[in-house]
Amino acid sequence: MNSPKSPHSQDSNTPAQIFHADRDKEIVKADGAPPAFGRPRGRLLLGSPERARRAKASKSTQTINSDNIIASTDYSKKTTSSPKHPSDFPVSAGDQCKTSGLEEYKKNQNTAFLLLAALSSCHLLTDLIQSSVPALYPLLKKSFQLNFFQIGCINLTLKSVGSLFQPIVGFYTDRYPKPYALPLGMGFTLIGLILLATVGSYYYLLMAAACIGFGAAIFHPEASRIAHMASGGKNGLAQSLFQVGGNTGTSLGPLLIAVFIVPHGRFQILWLSFFIFGGILILGKIGAWFSQNTHRLASKATAQASYKHISSRRRIFAIVILVILIFSKYFYLESMLSYYTFFLIKKFHLSIAQSQYFLFLLLVSVAMGTLIGGPWGDRIGRKKVIWVSILGAAPFSLLLPYASLFWVAVLSVIIGVIIASAFSAILVYAQELIPGNVGMVSGLFFGLAFGMGGLGSVSLGALADATSISFVFKVCSMLPLLGLLTAFLPSTKKVNPDISC
Repeated sequence: MNSPKSPHSQDSNTPAQIFHADRDKEIVKADGAPPAFGRPRGRLLLGSPERARRAKASKSTQTINSDNIIASTDYSKKTTSSPKHPSDFPVSAGDQCKTSGLEEYKKNQNTAFLLLAALSSCHLLTDLIQSSVPALYPLLKKSFQLNFFQIGCINLTLKSVGSLFQPIVGFYTDRYPKPYALPLGMGFTLIGLILLATVGSYYYLLMAAACIGFGAAIFHPEASRIAHMASGGKNGLAQSLFQVGGNTGTSLGPLLIAVFIVPHGRFQILWLSFFIFGGILILGKIGAWFSQNTHRLASKATAQASYKHISSRRRIFAIVILVILIFSKYFYLESMLSYYTFFLIKKFHLSIAQSQYFLFLLLVSVAMGTLIGGPWGDRIGRKKVIWVSILGAAPFSLLLPYASLFWVAVLSVIIGVIIASAFSAILVYAQELIPGNVGMVSGLFFGLAFGMGGLGSVSLGALADATSISFVFKVCSMLPLLGLLTAFLPSTKKVNPDISC
C-alpha cells in the first residue's frame, strides 16, 4: 500500500523526506493533527499522562493500519544514515515507554559497589575513632586516676548520645532527606578526636565522647540509607559491605592505640585528623550521588504493600523480640570490648600492649562475621542467620571464662565470627518489618546497639567494682541463650519480591 505524501514534503522525494513523511504520518494518527514546523511532538517525560495517552493511541493505530507502519519501519531499516536525535527514530511512543522503563528498572537494580566501598571506608574511619576511646581506657584510668564506674560513664556518654539521636535523625531524614548530613556528622567526629587528644580534665573527656557519639548519630542512619539505595535489591550484602568497614575500623582502633599511642602518648592520635578530613571530602561526593539517585528507593506505600501479609500486632511483637536479641548481643559484646583487656591483665598478667593484640584479634573476627551474615541472610533467610548467630555462640561463651590463654584466644575468635553475623540480618529483617522507613529503622537499631553497649558498660563496670572482672564474664557468658526467642519471629517473605523497600 502506497503511503500518502506528507503535507511537508516537496516535489523531490529524497529518502530523508520519505522517512520524515512516514514518521509525521504516524504522529498525525496518534495526535489527530500534524506536528508543528515538521518536528514530532512526542518528546515528553517518561510516565507523564500525555505520553501514556499517546502510547495508547499509537498502539491502536498499529492495529488498525499495520500495513503502513510495517512499511515505514521496514524502510527505516534501509536508510544509511541514522538520525542524530533519539526522537527522530521511527519508534512508536508505546515502544519508547516500554524500552525506557525497562532500561531504568535495570539501572535501578544494579548494585553500586564502588559507592559501597567508599561508604564502607568512611564507616571505617568513624568507627576507628569510636573504638579508640575504649582502647584508651587503661591509659586514661592511669592518667586521670579513674575508677571502673567513671570509665563506664565515659562509655555511657559515648553510647547514649548516639543511642538517643540516631532514631531521631533517621526519622527526620526519612521525611526530609539531607544528602550532605554525612560530612557534617564526620565533622563532629573530628571535633571529638581533637578534644580526646588534648584535654586535661575528666569532664572534657566526657565532652569529647559526646561529640564522637553525636557524629556517629548523624552518620549511621544516613549511611545505612545510602547503602540500602545502592544495594540493587541485595540488601543483606550491601549492609554487610557497609558494616564490615565499621567493624574493620573497630578492630584497628586497639591496634593503633597499642602501637602508636601507648608508647608515645594520646596526643599522637591527632594524626588521624588528616584521614578524617579526607573522609569528609569523600562523603561530600557521596551526598551528591544521593541527591541524584533518590528514585532508587521505593515509595512508602509501595514498600508497605509488599509486606501486607504481616499484621501490625505481629510486627510489634517481632520488634520487641529483636530488641531483646540486640540486648543479649551487645551486652555480651560490650563485656568483651570494654573489659576484655582488664580480664586478660587480671587473669593472665598480660601488659596493656599485649592485651590490645588479643582485643585486635577479637575485633577482626567480629569484622569477618559481619561480612558473612548479610549475604547468607539474602540466600537462606534472615531468621535462620539470627538463629545461628546468637544461640550458636552460647556453647563457646560458656566455656571462655574457664579456658587457658590459648583457648581464650581461639574461643574469642569463634564467638566474634558467630555473634557478629547477627546485626546485618537483624537490621534488614527490621527494615522489612517496617518498610518505607529505612532511616528511622537504621537509626533505631544502631541507636539500640549504642545504648545497650553504653548501659552494659556502666552496669558491668559497677558489677566489676563490687565483685571482680572474672565474675562479670561468667554472668555475661549466659546472655547468648536468649537467642532461643528467635523461634517467635515471623517470616518476612515479600508479596512482591521485585520491590526494594
